[in-house]
Amino acid sequence: MSLPSYLAAPDPSTVQRGAAPLFSEPTRRIRGGWMTTFGLAWLGVWVAQLTPVQLQLPAQVNALIGDTTWDQKVLQFGIVSGVSAAFAVIAYPLAGALSDRTTSRFGRRRPWILGGALLFAAALVVLGLQDTFLGVTIWWSVAMIGFCSLSAGLTAVIADQVPTDQRGVASSLMSIPQGLGVILGVALIGGLVASLFLGYVICAIVVVALVVPFVILVPDATMRKEQRPRFDLVTLLRGFWISPRRYPDFAWTLTSRVLVNIANVLGTGLLLDYLIFGLGQDEAAAADNLLTVILVYTVASTVASIVCGRLSDRLGRRKVFVGVSAAIQAVGALTVVTFPSFETVVVVGGVLGVGYGCFLSVDQALATQVLPDAHSRGKDLGVMNIASTVPQAVGPMIGALIITALADIGPLESFGATFYLSAILATLGAIAVIPVRRVR
Repeated sequence: MSLPSYLAAPDPSTVQRGAAPLFSEPTRRIRGGWMTTFGLAWLGVWVAQLTPVQLQLPAQVNALIGDTTWDQKVLQFGIVSGVSAAFAVIAYPLAGALSDRTTSRFGRRRPWILGGALLFAAALVVLGLQDTFLGVTIWWSVAMIGFCSLSAGLTAVIADQVPTDQRGVASSLMSIPQGLGVILGVALIGGLVASLFLGYVICAIVVVALVVPFVILVPDATMRKEQRPRFDLVTLLRGFWISPRRYPDFAWTLTSRVLVNIANVLGTGLLLDYLIFGLGQDEAAAADNLLTVILVYTVASTVASIVCGRLSDRLGRRKVFVGVSAAIQAVGALTVVTFPSFETVVVVGGVLGVGYGCFLSVDQALATQVLPDAHSRGKDLGVMNIASTVPQAVGPMIGALIITALADIGPLESFGATFYLSAILATLGAIAVIPVRRVR
């Protein structure tokens, strides 16, 4: 069956021809159908990844560990996140590197996108059946491996198929669904489903249902076996090291991304605990108030992502957007510490949404323009994406360790320390992008 014209391959590399088109920079503009299916795929990814982090995993962990001190509850959730992050460090670049070498007739990226989605979904279903802390830790880690395989393939498609002057817009389609995914997931699971298991099942169904249209409708470049780069364990492991001396722009972009993402997680990842333990709200009120903050954050980040992505494409500039967006996040974190109240959290939710929404769309476009080698886009973006996913998993653990260490001075003050650190890291992230030379 032939594809409709609006879903036609955006680049000659989608045709089974020689090596030059396969690895050349894309020039043909992508169209609305491609954009739509790509954005829907990412919506499914974020529903399945962020909803458990915000809602199900904390509830599941708290139920398993029973009655204990507030700081220990925060710490246990941080441990689950930290262990899964260790698996993500390996899975992200490995999936990207293997997709670079895949010679399937279905393309290089599509097998990893679909396979990752199915593994992600299956692990979520099994996770919902766990009744031990070890079981939750293991199966959330397996789910993260599926998430990394899926998102590594989707991210590489941008570098494979999207011309440079559309990458800000395409990257915004990765970031916009983040907030929307949380809202959709919380609405479906918090409002309609009382069972943790059914909640995980819904997440599993959503990710598969929204990823499959992209896999079916959007063409993918195929690679002949004679085009495949050399593959052995030593070559694979060496490829994970990208020399900062030879590729300084890649190194500075990676550093900035690590700092800003950890800063964002420290500022937003423990908000539910902050409302309960820091501001003294009861759990039911805190859950309702968190949804309000998420709504404000989502609207702000969505608008900022669209505007900044398009404006960055039009001006041909990335660095200034990345730097300013990181600085905005620092201001938001300091505001929470200075004026500790729920009203401040709502306002700062909007501020952080603007900063992070702009950062996500433009920084991803920047990352695709500092890759060392067109032959290893999947692997290199896998390394780069560690700087996005691992902070999301490690951030709660870092925050939990800080809060636990400072618990004696009081909940509000110990949470305040995490916001101070968030502001410092965001500022350093803004500074780190300045030395990038290849991209304006």
